[in-house]
Amino acid sequence: MENIAVIGAGYVGLVTSACFADLGNRVCCLDIDTERIMNLKKGVLPIYEPGLAEMVNRHLQAKRLRFTTEYEDALKDSEFAFIAVGTPEGVDGEADLQYVRQAATSIAKTMKVPLVIVNKSTVPVGTGDWVADIVRNNQVDSIDFSVVSCPEFLREGNALQDFMNPHRTVLGSLDPEAADRVAQLHLPLRAPIMVTDLRTAEMIKYASNAFLATRISFINEIANICEDLGADVKEVAIGMGYDPRIGPAFLDAGIGYGGSCFPKDVKALAHMASVQGKHPQLLQSVMDINTDARLKVLDRLQETLGSDLTGKTIGLLGLAFKPNTDDMRDAPSMHIASTLMQAGAKVHAYDPAAMTGAQRLMPEIHYFEDSYTLASGCDALVVVTEWNEFKQLDLSRLLDAMSGTVLIDGRNIYSAVEMREYGFIYRGIGRGYDAGDETDK
Repeated sequence: MENIAVIGAGYVGLVTSACFADLGNRVCCLDIDTERIMNLKKGVLPIYEPGLAEMVNRHLQAKRLRFTTEYEDALKDSEFAFIAVGTPEGVDGEADLQYVRQAATSIAKTMKVPLVIVNKSTVPVGTGDWVADIVRNNQVDSIDFSVVSCPEFLREGNALQDFMNPHRTVLGSLDPEAADRVAQLHLPLRAPIMVTDLRTAEMIKYASNAFLATRISFINEIANICEDLGADVKEVAIGMGYDPRIGPAFLDAGIGYGGSCFPKDVKALAHMASVQGKHPQLLQSVMDINTDARLKVLDRLQETLGSDLTGKTIGLLGLAFKPNTDDMRDAPSMHIASTLMQAGAKVHAYDPAAMTGAQRLMPEIHYFEDSYTLASGCDALVVVTEWNEFKQLDLSRLLDAMSGTVLIDGRNIYSAVEMREYGFIYRGIGRGYDAGDETDK
């Protein structure tokens, strides 16, 4: 059993805290947001993640997990300090490290015993060395410490499973003993542990996310070509995925990626490359294709409803950037809603988990409590997030509630043939024969 401090009670920090507590450690999670910490002490979480609230509350009651706003409290018994604060996108696409700086400075000023400082946040290459300099320059007393990079690879909506059953744990440090101590924390997870230097570990995270984003943009590029040539991108992706050199993951064509990781990390990596005088052409294309994928919704609506959307009512099925989360960061829904309103349309919206966050971001949207009331009076519906409940809708009831018959399937969750049989004018993404006119070509 180890004593661990986790700095940051956001998405990564909460999952990290709860899971380390679940592994039998004593964990203190710190955040400077007083209201957030007060709520967490009561078991009220600021985010939605399946299973997380139950795990947090279980370990609060067992006294293996606690929350604080004070660094002295968090660090007094800790041997490890995980930095898991936000690194939002800066003005030029770079990662904004102000919260990492604040955390490192506060750790330096309050640490009383030797400490292993672990960067869990996604940070630019070279940040580990920078954090070490900050700590060294701000210490009140000269106390031994080491910095280890341990990037997270959590998928929102599946984070507990990903933490407890990782494909690998990546550790980077210039201190082999410190890296070994962090490795010991992860041994119960029974996953391969890769130990490298700080900068290589930091780059592994960026390169991984950029590659996955590239796969998504690649299949969306293929979807565009499929539409003109009459092929079905869903079948194309299945055929590609059978090849073990390719695999099936991240080959779902649609309206592109969003969230807190892919958009920010691809931009940050491109910025790092540009600063070094490189020309990240592929990364730029990945971002451009992703932006174009969101605009496909407007194209589909204009194809079916006419070029002038003024006065039309469009319903968005889903708001979160992906299912099983309430995360609205860089969610395609916000871009789509803004584009539709600029075109003169009225926007209705419903999401099983993200309504509160969306209302704060775009109060001008009309929000509804379920899919059927959302559909009432709509000229068209757009599937934005592939929540399971949308796959199980009573499609006859949905169509009856609408004023029109158009459904734009931005995630390709429905069968085009079945939707036409119900009476919808259906448009998917890259569906070839099934995506065109209501009669087969």
